[in-house]
Amino acid sequence: MTEGEKNIRVALIGYGYVGKIFHAPLIQSVPGMQLVIVGSGSPDKVLADLPGVTVCSAVEAATHPEVDLVVIATPNDSHFALASAALLSGRHVVVDKPFTVTLAEARALGSLAEQQKRLLSVFHNRRWESESLATKAVLESGVLGEVVHFEAHIDRFRPTVRQRWRENVGPGAGLWFDLGPHLIDEALHLFGLPETINASFATQRRGGETDDWAHVQLNYQRLRVILHAALLVSGGVPRSVLHGTRASWAKHGADVQEMQLVAGISPGAIGFGIDPNPGILYDGATKEQTEIPAPAGNEAAYYVGIREAIMGRQPNPVPPEQALAVMAVLERSFESGAKGQILPLELTDRERMAFQGRKAFP
Repeated sequence: MTEGEKNIRVALIGYGYVGKIFHAPLIQSVPGMQLVIVGSGSPDKVLADLPGVTVCSAVEAATHPEVDLVVIATPNDSHFALASAALLSGRHVVVDKPFTVTLAEARALGSLAEQQKRLLSVFHNRRWESESLATKAVLESGVLGEVVHFEAHIDRFRPTVRQRWRENVGPGAGLWFDLGPHLIDEALHLFGLPETINASFATQRRGGETDDWAHVQLNYQRLRVILHAALLVSGGVPRSVLHGTRASWAKHGADVQEMQLVAGISPGAIGFGIDPNPGILYDGATKEQTEIPAPAGNEAAYYVGIREAIMGRQPNPVPPEQALAVMAVLERSFESGAKGQILPLELTDRERMAFQGRKAFP
């Protein structure tokens, strides 16, 4: 921000876990952004944390005349309607992942943002987690040779089924809708679009109503990408694995930013985002093992990118075309799992253009 520039006034819709823990502190940490409106049905809860904001309904926040940017952190099935209302009222929009609950809705929002000439972006924050940054750095180093296998896990131990919208039957519910967009976006960000997809889903917890185990394979020419999420894993499995013609690499330990935000540690504080778990490089010829420190995670960089994009100084950090491709893979993976078939990824030529020139790592 230069002296004299006005703050970007932000409305945050939704003050549940995601809004409170992620979006509010990240927005507040970015110079030039001011959180002024919160759309929530729990004003006491909001004002206890954010005494200076105005609290109103979700619909009022989406179209509020005193904001420039609307951030949507509500249940998945409300994303489309709220984002549409905000765009039609002339606001820029950030939507928490997943973009929408259908590919058709994602396409419609992208077209609307183009018509309204407003920024539309999706909060694919995994790109700025230490684990993903470490994976990207190892790929860029070339030390692995030709990469033939990438595997990414988000496994948790949550054996008890909870009564909440994510675990109840409904549009956008289930584990893969929750965690799949993180894993899919990372894969597409690193390797581009796959040729085909095959997937399997299960409900393993007694009393579960939605999928709580997901195993999805993205198929490229020689490369195979395995994306896995489960809720009955106590530990012991690497979060990320790469295998190449010269070496392999593995990374244990999740990004620490969420844990720090839950503890009330603000972005920018000393030690924020520092990952204590290095990746391990396994040399194929010598069997030597080498620790490689992980870069610090920095999810606030997403909102710095949003600020700069609104100011016209750099591209949108996650444009709708890229988020739409995530939705295409997500939707196709469910279809593959239901049919038990390997299916091609279907996108229009224009949609594929968003990835044209993106070099898949060797």
